[in-house]
Amino acid sequence: MEEKSIRKRREDDQSVQSKEPKSTNLQKEVGLISGICIIIGTIIGSGIFISPKSVLSNVNAVGPCLIIWSACGIIATLGALCFAELGTMITKSGGEYPYLMEAFGPIPAYLFSWTSLIVIKPSSFAIICLSFAEYVSVPFYSNCKPPELVVKCLAAAAILIITTVNALSVKLGSYVQNFFTAAKLVIVAIIIISGIVLLAQGKTKNFENSFEDASVSVGAISLAFYNGLWAYDGWNQLNYITEELKNPYRNLPLAIIIGIPLVTVCYVLMNVSYFTIMTSTELLQSQAVAVTFGDRVLYPASWIVPVFVAFSTIGAANGTCFTAGRLVYVAGREGHMLKMLSYISVKRLTPAPAIIFYGIIAILYIIPGDINTLINYFSFASWFFYGLTILGLIVMRFTKKDHKRPIKVPIVIPILVTVISAYLVLAPIISKPELPYLYCVLFILSGLLFYFLFVHYKFSWVQKISKPMTMHLQMLMEVVPPEEDFN
Repeated sequence: MEEKSIRKRREDDQSVQSKEPKSTNLQKEVGLISGICIIIGTIIGSGIFISPKSVLSNVNAVGPCLIIWSACGIIATLGALCFAELGTMITKSGGEYPYLMEAFGPIPAYLFSWTSLIVIKPSSFAIICLSFAEYVSVPFYSNCKPPELVVKCLAAAAILIITTVNALSVKLGSYVQNFFTAAKLVIVAIIIISGIVLLAQGKTKNFENSFEDASVSVGAISLAFYNGLWAYDGWNQLNYITEELKNPYRNLPLAIIIGIPLVTVCYVLMNVSYFTIMTSTELLQSQAVAVTFGDRVLYPASWIVPVFVAFSTIGAANGTCFTAGRLVYVAGREGHMLKMLSYISVKRLTPAPAIIFYGIIAILYIIPGDINTLINYFSFASWFFYGLTILGLIVMRFTKKDHKRPIKVPIVIPILVTVISAYLVLAPIISKPELPYLYCVLFILSGLLFYFLFVHYKFSWVQKISKPMTMHLQMLMEVVPPEEDFN
């Protein structure tokens, strides 16, 4: 009888232990396959369906256009490998933020978070969701342009759904990403296979004299790279979730080496497919390159293209939300944003406040209307911070020589990427100087004002206001500071 009671007590203890909640930290639930899907899913969005026209308009010939697309993939891969060294050396989520903090201190890190959180990330999220809304609404307004209010409401709904999914569960966000990555690869495969079939049938006329009348000026090439690399943007997204990546020393570089070259091959082959059916002039005149391709090749099944392009854009939006939410979380944890943004959901173990904040800012960007022009001018800021981050890698080779580096790329790679970044930032300004670039620089520098007022000096009245608000929101959302804050 006593032996049975002892056995029963042991079983009860084991069941209690199994039901104990996980620690309130971000959990390592993203594996290699999910990591590859995040890279592919975030990069392949609306860019490949828009940028071919922009790249071609700058170089004016098929040959240089395909070279630009290949070179952009190489640059993205080299940049990602530099970020792999940083990600395994400094195993914190938040992408460039913790790397700039380690290399140069809090001010450059704050300026990055300020620019990214208020403009670059949420506005890009909004643009992707607006693109999704337009593709979804077009079939219902076949004879006219969809009403702006309908497009905005659909985009806002997409942001709300994606934000909710990622705030509820890391696994759910990963599963959604995996699904949409698979869906977008379907349309990519359809376009590529169609192009290969057309080439096999002898449709090679548009590739003859492919370098004739090419524009090879420094300004034209730089702008072509600018547009091509925009389609590859997202190559560094896995570094934003390093803390949630299983075995990051192995899976981070593997996901990069597999994911980005795969995207590069897809992009080049998709452009080849476009040129098999369209001349350079026809491609430049097309309003939607992929849709034109579908109309000419797929005939009655051409409706597949806008549907799967919509899947592609919503997948990119989900990947952007999944990673950018971690940037908000890290900035809050470091005290560069409201502390509340670093809290984690007790039940879901996700950075829910950070993700919700990110979604709200993105919805605000939808309200004014078309912000594509604004985004184009702010996108050069991304390459400024990419270059500054990789310069930090070079600096830490000398200032942190004894720091453990599970991955160490040859020093020539970060030097090359830093030079390319400087070229990409300066070339568009030099070739076509415009006032909005100055506005962008002034906005970035305005972050210094907020840094010294709210971060460096930490005025007491700010804390008096934020403390009760944080307490009420904490009870409402059932969130707590990450476990290390208690320690």
